[in-house]
Amino acid sequence: MAETERIQSVNISDEMKSSFLDYAMSVIVSRALPDVRDGLKPVHRRILYSLYEQGMTPDKPYKKSAHVVGNVLAQYHPHGDAAVYDAMVRMAQDFSYRYMLIDGHGNFGSVDGDSPAAMRYTEARMAPITLELLRDIQKNTIDFMPNYDGQKQEPKVLPARFPNLLVNGSAGIAVGMATNIPPHNLREVIDGILLLIDRPDAAIEDLMKVIKGPDFPTGGIILGLDGIRKAYRTGRGSIQIRAKTRIEEAGSGKMRIVVEELPYQVNKAKLVEKIAELVRDKKIDGITDLRDESDRNGMRVVIELRRDVNPRIVLNNLFKHTSLQTSFGVNMLALVDGQPKVLNLKQVLYHYLEHQVEVIRRRTLFDLNKAEERAHILEGLRIALDHIDEVIQLIRSSQDAGEARTGLMERFGLSEKQAQAILDMRLQRLTGLERDKIEAEYQELQEKIAELRAILADEAKIREVVKKEIIEIREKYGDDRRTRIKLDVESIEEADLIPEEEVAIIMSHRGYIKRMPLSSYRAQKRGGKGVTGMGTKEDDFVQNLFVTHSHNYLLFFSNKGKVYRLKAYEVPELGRTARGTPIINLIQIDQDEYIHAIIPVKEFDDKSYLIFCTAQGIVKKTALSEFENIRRNGLFAINLRDEDELVSVRLTDGDQEIIIGTSLGMSIRFHESEVREMGRSATGVKGITLGDDDHVIDMDIVIPGKDVLIVTKKGYGKRTPLSEYRVQSRGGKGIKTLSMTEKKGPVIGHKVISEEEDLMIVTQSGTVIRINVSEVSVLSRYAQGVKLIAVEGDEEVATVARVQITDDEDESEQEN
Repeated sequence: MAETERIQSVNISDEMKSSFLDYAMSVIVSRALPDVRDGLKPVHRRILYSLYEQGMTPDKPYKKSAHVVGNVLAQYHPHGDAAVYDAMVRMAQDFSYRYMLIDGHGNFGSVDGDSPAAMRYTEARMAPITLELLRDIQKNTIDFMPNYDGQKQEPKVLPARFPNLLVNGSAGIAVGMATNIPPHNLREVIDGILLLIDRPDAAIEDLMKVIKGPDFPTGGIILGLDGIRKAYRTGRGSIQIRAKTRIEEAGSGKMRIVVEELPYQVNKAKLVEKIAELVRDKKIDGITDLRDESDRNGMRVVIELRRDVNPRIVLNNLFKHTSLQTSFGVNMLALVDGQPKVLNLKQVLYHYLEHQVEVIRRRTLFDLNKAEERAHILEGLRIALDHIDEVIQLIRSSQDAGEARTGLMERFGLSEKQAQAILDMRLQRLTGLERDKIEAEYQELQEKIAELRAILADEAKIREVVKKEIIEIREKYGDDRRTRIKLDVESIEEADLIPEEEVAIIMSHRGYIKRMPLSSYRAQKRGGKGVTGMGTKEDDFVQNLFVTHSHNYLLFFSNKGKVYRLKAYEVPELGRTARGTPIINLIQIDQDEYIHAIIPVKEFDDKSYLIFCTAQGIVKKTALSEFENIRRNGLFAINLRDEDELVSVRLTDGDQEIIIGTSLGMSIRFHESEVREMGRSATGVKGITLGDDDHVIDMDIVIPGKDVLIVTKKGYGKRTPLSEYRVQSRGGKGIKTLSMTEKKGPVIGHKVISEEEDLMIVTQSGTVIRINVSEVSVLSRYAQGVKLIAVEGDEEVATVARVQITDDEDESEQEN
């Protein structure tokens, strides 16, 4: 019955809550979070103290890591050996710790993610700077507590004569919270401490003038100050880190990207593997070779590039898709008086400084007590030497040491310690020289005692001692910053990832659009069969083909007179035989609306104009600047009359001549000054008077010295000098530009063109042929033209576009 009475009923929910809270606090305080004073978690503190106890200082031989781990487990850290060894390994890695605390001998892992050798193979000892963490620990500078079994004492915190929490950083995951503090440069952090000593009211902005930002052991480049400022002000923030890279010539006109430093905690082997994967999956184009040439002299990852790619574009893509650019999430969480707190920069430095003041105060008090104890002994020796004959007589007459000690205490008023010191004194101390040494030591101690008392009596003097000693550490162990901070941050926009190149924009009658590199087409002789430029269904055909720059804007003008805007690179790039992407997926057009004209625009200035022409021959001129802000659902660019639609838009400088062509072979040329500037909502004025069943097919800008190119639906064409087209007044019927026949078919293309350009002719089925304009015969306005492309059966030409020949293409043709 007595046993039953000892059983207590407990609510399972309350028990689980209480037990979990106990566990959580144990993890937080005793395992996962560093102390703000020494920047160490318990396992790291125990490893370093165990090394100190074993005398494994930098001037002593290495000992097996297994020996160190065994001692830590046996005396201080009753957990797994793997946890202790892993913690010790990280303190010995030059890519993990900014200032290594363990001097490791053997394989301690690599930046490639290689595991360290087993602890039975590696050796270790304290690194020189670790002595500063433990300095004065024997002078009662910190509190000790019982170890896990109560057999020994272990330090609650180390004296930490340099601010290790910021210098080496810390990372840990507790229960419901985590810490992630980046490493910093020792010189800068100590300069911050010095500033706080001199100016306790210094603001975080003042501290940031000396502590520039994190300084990672692997170097790299921090992008901008915003993340640093937020982290230092609030204790939380995100810092963007980028690899240090350079672009160099590789010979034969090729370039290469060389990676020399990686962001903190990036695995080099996995990075190389990721780059290779992106190349294999064709997510990054232009990389021909990838090599890791790193050696003991430093890191060097070489990325060879194709001759025709822009290395900056490839590098930007690597920054976006790989860990060549990463973010470090700062969470400055540490234990303050045993409680987890998120600290800003000043608070971290303040708590460390207060710890140092306490360490110096306790050390000074310890030294004072020792000095006073010694002075007390020396005072007894001085009394004995002044009465040496009487002292000797008293000792000789005593039966034992106890009687002699008591006699000395009673006769000369000495303390027990003084009397014992006299009894322990060797006869050689009676010489004159030894007497002088005792006197000198005593006087020196009196000066030291006065100095120590003065320090203890004045807080400012304690801080001066902290200042003096931390400066010595800065001079001894400080080094230059490794991580560069880049103030002029270039944020990687989508445009930075797209090559700057000439591209062809192709759109079908059914509204499928795609982008292709201009190099996809090869120049062919007149009359050739061409290559497929777009895969289309039987009821679809290519309607628009335009050549522009990948970074230009594309203004899309619909049959309803509305205008939409995209960047050329926003049009998906697809293969030659691909159908394309529905334009309705890119811009918000209505179901019964289709794009009928496209023009490229580099920038929207006040000196440029858009000239509009409709199928019914109406023209309008509007300033380009009115189209700078276009909503996603478009704007009305022209007010159309019933059953009219927009067929052409051209960009001008306001002082050009315009030439309009119709499907039945008529043309009119007039100066654009005859068309006054109008707003976006205007309808326009008559540009040409049309005959029955005729409609405008195109409008172009007159360029003196060039020719008018005519192409018919059956693939015939010709060039006619512009000089044969006289200037007329706007609104007339125009003049004949082609003698039409049923064999040649109506006009489908009417463009101003020169021999420096190429011509692309596209059929309704999507076949494309590219020929040089010089191969098109020069004929009069009344001639019927010659065959440019072979069309079979009911096949017809759908559209015609100009292509400017590039220097690269000229060189290619010369080589061929």
